[in-house]
Formats: sequence, structure tokens, C-alpha cells
Amino acid sequence: MNKDVLRADWLLLLTALIWGVAFVAQRVGMDYVGPFTFNGVRFSLGAMALLPLALRKKPLAPPETGGEEASRWILWWGGALSGVVLFAGAALQQMGLVHTTAGKAGFITGLYVIIVPALGLFIGYRPRWGGWVGACIAAAGLYLLSVKKGLTFAPGDLLVLAGAFFWAGHVLVLGWLSPKVRRIRLACLQFAVCALLSLCAAFLWEPVAVEAILRAAVPILYGGLLSVGIAYTLQVVAQRHAPPAHAAVILSMESVFGALSGWMMLGEVLSVKGIVGCGLMLAGMLITQFWS
Repeated sequence: MNKDVLRADWLLLLTALIWGVAFVAQRVGMDYVGPFTFNGVRFSLGAMALLPLALRKKPLAPPETGGEEASRWILWWGGALSGVVLFAGAALQQMGLVHTTAGKAGFITGLYVIIVPALGLFIGYRPRWGGWVGACIAAAGLYLLSVKKGLTFAPGDLLVLAGAFFWAGHVLVLGWLSPKVRRIRLACLQFAVCALLSLCAAFLWEPVAVEAILRAAVPILYGGLLSVGIAYTLQVVAQRHAPPAHAAVILSMESVFGALSGWMMLGEVLSVKGIVGCGLMLAGMLITQFWS
């Protein structure tokens, strides 16, 4: 294997690890502050972490098309759009984590890799047989993991699942915008928009106290600097050399790291039924990435 590709794969695995452990940080943070406050502060930190790269005259990577930089209004409009979608996905995920475990949230959020081709049907995308097979297997796993007696979803799981649809929409929006604008600048702008919306929602619907934010400093710093700022930068650097199939499969390991982190750090334990469900969901994600 090419050394650059191998190095990129290791960077992507590190990215998946950081994102997986972030589910624990997000879960712990809910003990001190509300979901909107947590997201507002952590995405503010993430935007500030990327700001030096975004302001460079020579950005980290040129647009994939190799053309000139898109006009300023496309960057601002696209950053606002992706920031709104990111806000919706992050808010639903964070609210769901109040009522579910970090491990379950990781696997349910990972379903976005299957939802993406499903939503793509509305814009003319036609997944191959692997996409449908993977979706069915993952749906069976979701049933085992989250559906309780009486065929009802746990409230937290349902919120995280709704968030996964917005994460999928976010992927489609970025896929459309990325060739048109500088990616680091787009990322920084969307994080800033998400932070602004989250902070506005926090001041409207949550008690915001500096003391509570300071008590949640460790999970917020992890979620902002590592999960948002550093991990995204690692992903951008790695995907300059990693084939898309490598990137998608390795990043889907985020859900596995989330479950392992929840078990090791929070003592979360899944039933046998839940473990089988997680296994089916991971299998469905991998099938979708390899054969769709």
C-alpha cells in the first residue's frame, strides 16, 4: 500500500477514535449544562480553532475541481445553510444523549451512512443492491438495539435517530458545496453559525451560568477543540490521500469506539440483544460502503 494512503488511513482511524470518545464527553457534559449551552460553547471553540487556518492566504487544500475560489457570497450562503443543518443534527443528538447511552447514540448516529444514499434518491442518486441490503440489515439492528416492548422507541434513541437524518443532509450539502469553496473556510463558518444558533437557543430556553460551564469544562474542551477542531482538520488532511472507500469505512468505526468508550468510562452495559443489534448495524454500514 502507498505510504501516503497508509498514513492517511491511520489519521482517519485517529479521527474516528476522537469522535467516538466524544459521545462520552457529550453525555458527561449533560450533567452540568443544557444541550444548547454545551453545543454553543463547543462549536464556538471549534470555530476559533479553525480560524487561523481559515484566514491563511494559502488555504490547507485547494478546491477539488482545481478551479478558482468561489465568489464570497457562495461561501457565506453555503456556510449559513450547512451551519443550520449542522445545528439541527447536533441539537437533536445532544438532547437525545440526555435520555440514552453514549454507546447507543454512537451506533444510531452512524446510520447516516445509510440514510445518505436514501435521501440521495430525491436528487437522482441510484444506490446499487448493496445499499439496500445494508439498509435492511442496519434497520434490523436498530430494532434490536432501540425498540422496547410494545414496539416503542426509547425517547432518547428517537431523538438521536432524527438527528441522523440531519447529519445525512449535512453530508449531502457539504458534498455539493465542497468543490465550490475552500473547505476549511466553509467548516469554520458553519461551526460559527451553529454556535450562534445554539447560544441563542440556550439563552431562550436554558439557564446559562458561567459556573456550570466551568464545571463542564473538560467535556466541553474535548468536544470543541478535539472533536470539532482537531478531528475535522485531521479528516481534511487525510482525505487528500485516502481513497473514499477507505475513508468511509474507517470513519464508520466511530460507532464502535463510542460503544467501547461508554463501557470503559461510564460503565454502560448492553444486553445480548443490544450487542447483536450493534453488530448488525455495523455490518449494514460496512456493506453499504463496500457495495453500494
